[in-house]
Amino acid sequence: MVNLEWYRTFKSVYKNGNFSLAAKELFISQPAVSQQISMLEAHVGYKLFNRKSKGVEPTEYAKLLNNLIIEALDRLENVENGFRAKAFDANRLISIGISKHLMRSLGSCLISKFDFIDFSFHENDTLFELVDSKKLDFAVVTKKYDTFDTIQKKVGEIKQVIVGSNTVDASELKSNIKIKDFTAIEHWLNDQKWFSHNAQIPHIKLFWLYVFNKKRPSMVPNYIIPSEYEMLEILSRNTGIGVVWDINAKNFIAEKKAQLLWNSKQMPSTEVFLLSGKNENLSAIFENIELELKSVLK
Repeated sequence: MVNLEWYRTFKSVYKNGNFSLAAKELFISQPAVSQQISMLEAHVGYKLFNRKSKGVEPTEYAKLLNNLIIEALDRLENVENGFRAKAFDANRLISIGISKHLMRSLGSCLISKFDFIDFSFHENDTLFELVDSKKLDFAVVTKKYDTFDTIQKKVGEIKQVIVGSNTVDASELKSNIKIKDFTAIEHWLNDQKWFSHNAQIPHIKLFWLYVFNKKRPSMVPNYIIPSEYEMLEILSRNTGIGVVWDINAKNFIAEKKAQLLWNSKQMPSTEVFLLSGKNENLSAIFENIELELKSVLK
């Protein structure tokens, strides 16, 4: 009796022209691919692939077999994927990696969609490594990775802006912004109390680089609070300013807990991506997470 997995393997080898690529696509070993093709050849009684220096080449019988089965196999796989999506158990534990600075604004929006999520906090490169090694199901990153073994889709953009507590008198700053007096703007900013989520002030340095064309801001942060959202909470109840992601500042500004001081046109946006390993069992979940993140970042 023929095994449908043989045909699935045949389809992948035929498409990729390579046993190794087929093995990666199917998440099985290369010897398993070779064995399944050998068993299919024994079943049909014909040689299906000839080995070349790089990969394999289909025989004439393989081309005929592909024409005979491809439409039916595609239809069967579509039915299978549909059932898998419908049968998805919301109680399944999924693991999601994200920067701790984006947890409150992006990660928390997923809580209502899934019953069990194991969140972990890491920076971009570590998150990619964990997904690539299949130690994490998904990751939200702000960096594009060129990779064969993972799926990465853009879900939106965020931007660094300067916000301040409501106790800050920003009239002088806004007047100088209006006339584009960057020297006066910088002097005003240097005179303020600064909040940062990191002693290395990465957000502030990046803002100064793009807006003032300077690599090193001259101010020293007064308060360093290692979570950006918590930093905003504390800033809103005190006096000071900070450079933060606009997605984090959004609710504080809307609820009048803080004020937007400067959304500079010179400051570029940063793309946000959803990252996952290639796994059909996760495709439906990936789409749900993707839609939810896009709705927040629109």
